Amino acid sequence: MAFWRSTTTTTLESDKQDLTTINATTTMNKDTTTQSEIAKIPLMRASIEAHDPSFMHEVNDLMMRRFLRARDLDVEKGCAMLVKCLKWRRSFVPNGSFSASEVPHEISHNKVFAQGHDKSSRPIAVIFGSRHFQNNKHGGLDEFKRFVVYAFDKLCASMPAGQEKFVGIAELKGWGYSNSDVRGYIAALTILQEYYPERLGKLFILHAPYIFMKVWKIIYPFIDNNTRKKIVFVENKKLKSTLLEDIEESQLPEIYGGQLPLVPIQDS
Repeated sequence: MAFWRSTTTTTLESDKQDLTTINATTTMNKDTTTQSEIAKIPLMRASIEAHDPSFMHEVNDLMMRRFLRARDLDVEKGCAMLVKCLKWRRSFVPNGSFSASEVPHEISHNKVFAQGHDKSSRPIAVIFGSRHFQNNKHGGLDEFKRFVVYAFDKLCASMPAGQEKFVGIAELKGWGYSNSDVRGYIAALTILQEYYPERLGKLFILHAPYIFMKVWKIIYPFIDNNTRKKIVFVENKKLKSTLLEDIEESQLPEIYGGQLPLVPIQDS
């Protein structure tokens, strides 16, 4: 199921409802739409249509709400952000989505898995940092960017109706300088923050080694305030208890004391 809504793609389950009905299904997630948001959606829609009427086949109320929230409900800024995203999507993902055959090198490292949902029905991704290496050949940075989009779209497609976010678990055990890829990390952050706003619910970072923190200092300035609030460095001795605050044991990966086996992102 494709992430982007257009005349040639399928609308996500998470995006099928409009704002007049969404609140009934999001009560458990405490993600209700405010009156201010409801009032600004028509203004957002009119502004986008003024830019390019054809964009209206690719957006819906929930998508506009995400971009509005990412810009603190500023209609002009939210519209500019969404229009930029729509143009990028048409250029970078002309067919609406990427297939596994378009990111073979990145998939071969078996570094991203997707299985289960947290207590708020957000799909869970597990990323192994020690299995990522800077891609200087085999498609280079462009293939890595395609893989990031591929993974995000997979996660978004697994969201049930009423849910718009996913949870990430970044496993850094065994991470070393050979895994350091500042260029790739910043590229992934840019895609997340500019083109998938309000999609990340929380990111748990586990077993971060001391040497990783040196790279973190370089990356940190590129992380916006909204994203920073969602990142949690988990203490080793409190790992399972911290994850269980958000994830039921039946939905927790086996490697963290739960019951679910890891499922490669391409098989999810």
